[in-house]
Amino acid sequence: MSTLGLDIGLALLLIVSLVATYRMLIGPTESDRAVAGDLLMFGVVGMIAIFGVRMGGTFTFDIVLIAAIVGFLSAMSLARALTRGKR
Repeated sequence: MSTLGLDIGLALLLIVSLVATYRMLIGPTESDRAVAGDLLMFGVVGMIAIFGVRMGGTFTFDIVLIAAIVGFLSAMSLARALTRGKR
């Protein structure tokens, strides 16, 4: 099985994660940093998923599922904190 597609996907996710890290550190507003942090988290989750596919292990998908749920909840709580509880 060729892993060229997986390697390209992994490289793209690495580039996206580096750009998101830069935006998270330099971002002019708090909301920019929050969005960049969310993008970084999902980039890392994507990299874990690609490693799981490449290694052929099934346990990584449990890690991906839990990380995605935790990331979603952290994004929701951060958005709530940035809006100071307003809906």
